[in-house]
Amino acid sequence: MRYDLAVLGSGGAGFAAAIAARGKGRSVVMIERATVGGTCVNTGCVPSKALLAAAEARHVSLDRRFPGITVAPSSVDLPRLIDGKRALVDSLRAAKYTGLAAEYGWEILAGTACFATEGPEPVLHVALADGGSTTVVAEHYLIATGAAPWTPPIDGLTAAGYLTSTTAMELDALPTSMIVLGGGAIGLEQAQLWSRLGVEVTVVEAAERLAPFEEPEISAVLEEVYRREGIRVMTGATVGRAHRDVTGYRVTLAGADGRPGELRAEQVLVATGRRPVSDGLNLAAVGVKTGPGGEVLVDEYLRTGNPGVWAAGDVTGHPQFVYVAAAHGTLAADNAFSEAGRTLDYHHLPRVTFTSPAIAAAGLTEARAIEQGYPTESRVLPLEYVPRALVNRNTRGLIKLVADHRTGRLLGAHVLAEGAGEVIATAVYALANTMTVHQMAEQWCPYLTMAEGLRLAAQTFTRDVTALSCCAS
Repeated sequence: MRYDLAVLGSGGAGFAAAIAARGKGRSVVMIERATVGGTCVNTGCVPSKALLAAAEARHVSLDRRFPGITVAPSSVDLPRLIDGKRALVDSLRAAKYTGLAAEYGWEILAGTACFATEGPEPVLHVALADGGSTTVVAEHYLIATGAAPWTPPIDGLTAAGYLTSTTAMELDALPTSMIVLGGGAIGLEQAQLWSRLGVEVTVVEAAERLAPFEEPEISAVLEEVYRREGIRVMTGATVGRAHRDVTGYRVTLAGADGRPGELRAEQVLVATGRRPVSDGLNLAAVGVKTGPGGEVLVDEYLRTGNPGVWAAGDVTGHPQFVYVAAAHGTLAADNAFSEAGRTLDYHHLPRVTFTSPAIAAAGLTEARAIEQGYPTESRVLPLEYVPRALVNRNTRGLIKLVADHRTGRLLGAHVLAEGAGEVIATAVYALANTMTVHQMAEQWCPYLTMAEGLRLAAQTFTRDVTALSCCAS
């Protein structure tokens, strides 16, 4: 079986590369050992955000934030909720993955592939899911096998068993209690999701604060939000042992003061990060090297050590966002078949954590800007000064801007607010066009939008926004 491009994996990176290659008239084959579509549509972005939206709807209906609106306590039918999530995933997979492959005209082989050499060039040996096998030969190969949940080496945890963000979203009954190990993006989303569905949740984070890679002001406000919603937060705590018996889980941990403690819960969910999936590919046989975390080592053009083998997406160790994976896939196809010599600029890459309020950021944190030698000037605007937040009766959050003190150039934007993901898109354009905070302060912005908060935050560099009229800033 000979092709121009053989793709290992069927997620965002693989599909983007295949579409780009077909657009160039190239033949493509894709090998997938699990479910077509990869993490995002099957177990990541789509299902988790669908369930988060459902949990948010229940939470808002019960929080009594608007005078005159009351709702009777509601129950949660988890099997129906999970069935709805599955139906959404199935429809998107059919429309945006398997259907697209058929439309563009490439074959998807269900099976497990590994590299070998039969002569001077790499080949793929594929053990097909139906029990057969085949060999694939291609001009170029793309490794797009993604990443999978990683579990730290905690004594007793493997024997006890545990949930991941993937398996938790397949539960058929609500647990009464849950311990979430990890206070990063996935752990924060899962903790709030289950809490808002009525589960008693405890978050354990080894760092000294939640969301440890975000600005400390965001971590502090988010922790207060979680505590007010009834989520127990334990930071600066490491887990020493996990045990499970008929009563549930017992997790032994040490706090920041070194004193051991014990937590009990019906379920434990491990959300301590994801690692690249590169095992079993026999990469060394074709001269492809991996890093200490299993990431496939590539140059800025996404080439591996073998000129015919490329890698894209989460498996490369780059930021694990589906939009990065998609950009990688297109870039790899362009460089492989058009010798485009393209690279990507990650300096203004946005990120969003879909908590409520959501966390969004782009550019440098204040600490990173200082590390890079910038003389910084920063402002923090609480949402109580943003009219949209007041109208929504939800002022939990803030906007922080980091600027170069010498020039006023925006270096980073950080938002904790409902709709933060939409707000940060505006900041990306400002960063990409090297705007100053003074220019941002004078730009047009529609009133009663959350994005107006960026303009108000920019104005705080030269004005006292607390003295402005809400409709005439």
